[in-house]
Amino acid sequence: MTGNEYQRLASRTINRNLTYEGQSSHALHGMVGEIGELHSLYQKKYQGHEFDVVHAKKELGDLLWFVAEYCTANGWKLEDVMQMNIDKLKARFPEGFDSERSLHRQAGDI
Repeated sequence: MTGNEYQRLASRTINRNLTYEGQSSHALHGMVGEIGELHSLYQKKYQGHEFDVVHAKKELGDLLWFVAEYCTANGWKLEDVMQMNIDKLKARFPEGFDSERSLHRQAGDI
């Protein structure tokens, strides 16, 4: 499945009654909430719980859904965002990760 296929299929379940602002806000709040749920799985390890890989994957999938919703609300293709990120990483780390390059980024490298 490609990123754009995922985005198209995920968009079937976006609440179409929301305005653009509502859809964007819903996606942003959702991303934060899903990060919190994923983080909570790691926190529970300190209470003696086994790490639940299946649960983690489901929360990560929910996070991806909200990323796709945000892209859809803004009229962006998920694959374009994915490619921009890879291009940025290739420019930042042309030979793979390098601590020095990470510590001393070029001006404007966000």
